[in-house]
Amino acid sequence: MHFIDQARITVKAGRGGDGIVAFRREKYVPAGGPSGGDGGNGGNIILKADANLQTLLDFKFKQIFLAEDGKRGGPNKRSGSAGKDSILRVPPGTEVRDLSTGIIFGDLVDDEETLVIAFGGRGGAGNARYLSNRNRAPEKFTEGKEGEEWLLQLELKLLAEVGIIGLPNAGKSTLISSISAAQPKVADYPFTTLIPNLGVVQRPSGDGTLFADIPGLISGAAKGAGLGHDFLRHIQRTKLLIHLVDASSLDPLQDIGVIEKELSEYGHGLISRTRILAVSKKELLDKESQQALLDQIFQQTSRKPIFISAVTQDGLGELLSQVWEKLDS
Repeated sequence: MHFIDQARITVKAGRGGDGIVAFRREKYVPAGGPSGGDGGNGGNIILKADANLQTLLDFKFKQIFLAEDGKRGGPNKRSGSAGKDSILRVPPGTEVRDLSTGIIFGDLVDDEETLVIAFGGRGGAGNARYLSNRNRAPEKFTEGKEGEEWLLQLELKLLAEVGIIGLPNAGKSTLISSISAAQPKVADYPFTTLIPNLGVVQRPSGDGTLFADIPGLISGAAKGAGLGHDFLRHIQRTKLLIHLVDASSLDPLQDIGVIEKELSEYGHGLISRTRILAVSKKELLDKESQQALLDQIFQQTSRKPIFISAVTQDGLGELLSQVWEKLDS
């Protein structure tokens, strides 16, 4: 499956049907009055969240969506039928904004949630509407109105409760594959992960919590460098972040500072988001080196990290215990 998290589409609601001019012509009804019916309303464009979808792939090859026009009115005051609505299904977590102004029209979070994004035009009035004491045979009618048309930007922001962040090759994919059934690509070179990976981790209560492995951030990601800028949006909805640091890095303290700086510069409240600091690849350090690194991190950040090894499963229980505790607090 291709992961597409942004799309630009044009939507146009249906045009309202025209009213008509008509008069009664029954054989035994003298001086039949006006009987022109109203046109039907144009169809709406409706976005609907569908939990079975996880990507905006459906909008990659088709970008123009139209709703059905309303039908014109008929004689004997018959109204034209309304145009059929066009329902576009999107994954939960899709934010919709007007591309020209940047105004957010809506945010579809819950399954089956709907948003009318473009209203159809109102149908025109037939001449029966214009009957009055002063005009017993009106020949006036109105045309249907055009439906709304918008150029939209769709952005998918994952609804994971826990986001796993860190520099490339910090062990994020290995961690999520160790604690869930997710099977991301794992290799010993940077930028192995090119799309966010999702995994459901079972809680002691039996419920599942959605974790997201966010592709590696690098220095300058908040300003567009590397892959991180494309995926920082996916941690905007998370309640908790696991900041993963590679124990085998040349300078783990500098690595911590890089990620903290990017969270701060990106904004959207990420720097104030609850975070758990975890040092990965514990198996590569002896006890003495672990203690020395812990002391250095605590002196610089006043935070006590959790040492983990996704390969040997060491420390994962403690990490998840902290996750459940913070999510419930």
